[in-house]
Amino acid sequence: MIDVPELARALARVLAPRLGAVRVDNLRELTGGASRATWAFTAISASEVRQLILRVGPHDEIHAGMELEAAALSRAAASGAPVPRVLAASNSTEALGNPFLVCDFVPGETIVRKIQRALDDDGRAALLEQCAAALAAIHRADPTGIGLSSTDQLSSWRHELDEIGDTTATFEWAFRWLERNQPADVGDPVLVHGDFRMGNLIVEGSRLAAVLDWELTHLGSRAEDLAWFCIRAWRFGAPRTLDAGGLGSIEDFLTAYERASAIALDRKAFHWWLVSATLRWGIICRYQVQRHLSGRTRSVELAAIGRRVCETEWDLLDLMEAR
Repeated sequence: MIDVPELARALARVLAPRLGAVRVDNLRELTGGASRATWAFTAISASEVRQLILRVGPHDEIHAGMELEAAALSRAAASGAPVPRVLAASNSTEALGNPFLVCDFVPGETIVRKIQRALDDDGRAALLEQCAAALAAIHRADPTGIGLSSTDQLSSWRHELDEIGDTTATFEWAFRWLERNQPADVGDPVLVHGDFRMGNLIVEGSRLAAVLDWELTHLGSRAEDLAWFCIRAWRFGAPRTLDAGGLGSIEDFLTAYERASAIALDRKAFHWWLVSATLRWGIICRYQVQRHLSGRTRSVELAAIGRRVCETEWDLLDLMEAR
C-alpha cells in the first residue's frame, strides 16, 4: 500500500533543486501504463503552479532505465520532436523507493477511439503529417553517449518465443521468410522510439502535442519505428485504407516522412520491417497470454490478448503473400 502523503513529501524534496521549495498537491495515480505506474500532481511554489507527471517503477531487463529515458527525451526535444520536458529522473531507489521520472503534464487526448471520432479527413491527414515529422525529428537526434542498446531483433524474438515453449506454424514460417529476405543495407543506426504508435501519442484536436512512453528506446533502424506505426493493431478498427495508424495510407505516411527527413525510403525494405513488426506483435500477444495461463499474472485482459495471436497469423500470411 502506497503512503500517498509520504510520496508527496518525497516528491517535493526531489523537485526542490529544480523548482525551489514546493508543495505537492492532488497526487493521484492514473489508469494505464502497463510497465510503469503514472501519477499526476500539482507542484506549487511561491512563484508558480505547475501540472506535472510522475512515472515510477522497478528496474527490469526489458525497459530503458529512467535516466536513459530522460536522456532520449532531451535529445529528441533538442532535434524538434514534441515531447514532455523532463524535470528530474533517477535510476536510484533512494528518493522514492523506485526509479522515477518527472516531466511536464501535456494536455490532450490519448484514447484512440476518442481521437478518431474527433477527426475529419483533413484532420487525419494533418495528424499523419505531424506523426511523420515527429519521427523524422526523433531519428535526427544525436544518439551517442547516452547508453542506448542495440540488439538483433530477430534473435531476441526467437529467444522470447523459445522461452514460452510454444509456437505456431505461421510464426515459424515468418521467421524463415524474414531470414531469407533480410535487407542487405538497413542504413545508419538512429535513436529509435521503439513503441511509436497511436495510444502513445497525446493529440489535441488534430495537433500532435507529445510523444509518450519511451521505455523501449534503443539504437536501430528508422524503418522499425515507421513499420510499427503501421501494423493492423494500431489502426484500432479503422479501415484498411487508413493502414498507417488509422490516419491515412502507408504510402502517404512514408512520403510525408521522406519530406520531413529528406531521406528516400526503400519500399521493399520497409515491407520486410512491416512483416517483422507484425511478428513482434504476435509474439508479444503470445507472451502476454502466457503470463495469465501460467498463473504468474491472472488477468482477463491478458487472457483476451491471446485471441489476437490468430489475427497476427492472418496478417503475416497476407503480408508474406504480397511479396
